[in-house]
Amino acid sequence: MDIDPRRLRVLHEVARRGGVMRAAEALYLTPSAVSQQLAQLEREVGLALIDRSQRSVSLTPAGRVLAGYAERVEEELIEAKRELTRFTERLAGPVRIAAFPTVITHILVPAMRDLAARHPRITPIIHEIYGQPALQELRLGAVDLLITEQDKGLPALSQPSLATRLLYVDEYRIVLPPQWPDPPRTVAGLMQVPWVAGDPGQATGQALERLAGLHGFEPRKVHVITEFGPALALVAAGHGVAIVPSLALLDVPEGEVRVSEVRDVGARRLDAVTRVSRTRSGEPDPVQAVVIAAIQEATAALGASLRTRLPAPESPSGSLPESPSESPSESPFAPESLSGPGAPSRGGTESDGAAVSESGVAAGPDGAQRS
Repeated sequence: MDIDPRRLRVLHEVARRGGVMRAAEALYLTPSAVSQQLAQLEREVGLALIDRSQRSVSLTPAGRVLAGYAERVEEELIEAKRELTRFTERLAGPVRIAAFPTVITHILVPAMRDLAARHPRITPIIHEIYGQPALQELRLGAVDLLITEQDKGLPALSQPSLATRLLYVDEYRIVLPPQWPDPPRTVAGLMQVPWVAGDPGQATGQALERLAGLHGFEPRKVHVITEFGPALALVAAGHGVAIVPSLALLDVPEGEVRVSEVRDVGARRLDAVTRVSRTRSGEPDPVQAVVIAAIQEATAALGASLRTRLPAPESPSGSLPESPSESPSESPFAPESLSGPGAPSRGGTESDGAAVSESGVAAGPDGAQRS
């Protein structure tokens, strides 16, 4: 009995994805090619591996047993690659990273510049994907690294199959229209104004609900917006106030919005999430480890740059730490304005979504609610 390991991978993907169509998408094959590979594998082993008696494809008992071995073969190949990497300094290969717009713009792009200079044979591949689809792709192996967002008040994403590293603690700020003659300076003043609110399943929407519950008022949600760019545009046009993370303000032209003096709105945490290796070493892939290190360096550099370019607030609160830790340093944004040398000159950001629950099931998308 000769078994082609390439066909084992096809069977493994069908088992993981739960069908031929999804396996074909993951393997960049046609469904017909996947079906042909499975049929050939069945001829090689002399057993039916796929139950075709129903509309949905499922594995036979023999198929499930062989799929288990296929998974172990794949893990051993990964381990072999990891071991062989130790014999060369030339790290190479693709690393697939799932993230959302503000992280892509302000963290991943600088990290990619650094990687290109230090490790030109490593190829980062960025996917703008978040929430449940991103976590699913990470678990299935279609993505190697996932950047998630969640409200800092929630427990960190904790699953046995995933490893989470804190990258960034990003303070929420309340932004106001600059043309309002008497802008509210306290929470009491915010009780009657119109709000450009985030969806309740998003981190910023949850921050608003927490603020309202803490101070006993019902926010007047005139607009409900999921993206930071449109939300900031509505605020700039005078249609209401909004809660956004500090990182979203980096692309706002000076004077377009006013940053409220009201603090203690909370913060979001940005984490780098990878799969935990089930192979002998249990260590991350060396190439992935280099990419994670570059992202961590870019994050630290961003924090240092913000503190240099923008005046520090009078009342420090949760923001970007010097290094990945649970203790945030002072915020880079001063109350009431986005001013100072080097202030950003380009407008618009996009929303980064909702919070992740400990179980990985979010109040919006899934276990990485809009990571």
